[in-house]
Amino acid sequence: MTKMDLRAPHEGLNGKNGHVEACDRRLTEDEFERYSRQMIVPGVGREGQLRLIYSRILIIGAGGLGCPAAQYVAGAGVGTIGIVDGDVVEISNLHRQVGHATSRLGMKKVDSLIAHLRDINPLPTYVPYTYPITPENAADIISEYDLVMDCTDNPATRYLISDMCVLLCKPLVSAASVKKSGQLIVLNCPPTPQGRVDGKYAPCYRCCFKKPPPPSSMVSCGEAGIMGTVVGLMGVAQAGEAIKILISSLHLPQTPTGDTPDQNLTQPTLLIYTYDLASAIGPYSFRPLKMSPRKKNCFACGENSPSTLTLEGIKSGTPNYEQFCSLPLSKHALPAEERISARAFHDMRENGEIGRHVLIDTREREHFSFGSIEGAVNVPFGRLLMKAAEVKRDGGDGKGVLPDSVDENAPVFVVCRRGLDSQEAVEKLKELGVGNGGRRRIMDIAGGIKAWKEEVDPTFPFV
Repeated sequence: MTKMDLRAPHEGLNGKNGHVEACDRRLTEDEFERYSRQMIVPGVGREGQLRLIYSRILIIGAGGLGCPAAQYVAGAGVGTIGIVDGDVVEISNLHRQVGHATSRLGMKKVDSLIAHLRDINPLPTYVPYTYPITPENAADIISEYDLVMDCTDNPATRYLISDMCVLLCKPLVSAASVKKSGQLIVLNCPPTPQGRVDGKYAPCYRCCFKKPPPPSSMVSCGEAGIMGTVVGLMGVAQAGEAIKILISSLHLPQTPTGDTPDQNLTQPTLLIYTYDLASAIGPYSFRPLKMSPRKKNCFACGENSPSTLTLEGIKSGTPNYEQFCSLPLSKHALPAEERISARAFHDMRENGEIGRHVLIDTREREHFSFGSIEGAVNVPFGRLLMKAAEVKRDGGDGKGVLPDSVDENAPVFVVCRRGLDSQEAVEKLKELGVGNGGRRRIMDIAGGIKAWKEEVDPTFPFV
């Protein structure tokens, strides 16, 4: 290849911690060949490519969102890519987590994804964090990067990441996906110090979602299911937004006067995508929602936020993210006398020690259809919660929850997928009066269907 002058002019490029520094270096022949199709796109060029090469992106979550997002930022030539995740690769991940492979089952997701990315592009520096992000380590990790991509799957972590990005002045590209829908939003971009609110600055996660969703709606992909194409689209869109931000220098902090590297800003938008399985042909399923700018009363970035949210406070447990999000009951929430093991329930039923009883399976209909314990009645957890809310609002009782033909004093046993929803279901049944003032026994089958497969029937289909 003929030697070419591939140097960029002396221009501010983002350094390790987002500071502007002059740089004048040649693109290597490998870089030029690898990124040439990208560099000829209007708005990228040599300068934009060098911005990417000198940028540092942190991807938190190496699953359905993180895998496609990482592939495209690595392919684009982002110079340093950090990946945070404490999980290992399971076979049920592979239909959507395209950065992993059957040959890497059981491997740490971070290591698996980095191996995949090196096959795509060996030039970037890949930094592995094979453990979860926590209030104790978040500041140390996030401070090393120019931009953060939230590819996690639980509200408590999303609030933590957003709060840290506000405190450390980092732009955040956040996405979420479950079942047949996904959402994407760019937050705190350009990054602006706490307390600066005059109606024109980009919001943080708390500005958009002041309160977390109710605990009953916080379901994982394992419980609710997930379409791989949906989460893949959201991950690719995240990568697109991140690359755009880095090329445009919008990741750089504002100056003391409030100026930004590029004043051509658009109104913050939440993009919602829905995958309609009922319609083979139909309109596009993307829907943008305009979002408000920073809120003056926001706990994290509002006028009084410097006194309510600090790095030191987060490290010491304030705020308590799990408590704020009211996470579901822990697996040992019910007292021992209200729980029974799968094996004990099976043996007692086989021996006739239980007699006439009711077995409620709180999994969704799709899970239940794959297989159920003999005699189980399907009462989906969501329906049970709706019934409880209806009784609380309008009065009445729990009639209609259990089959009418069942003796009102027959004991009730509740099973779910892994033994979490069933514990809350026991409490809700008591609230509905199903326990007949304590005369009827209501018990949780510990560990759920997963425990039934492990302790009773290895052939049982656990989905």
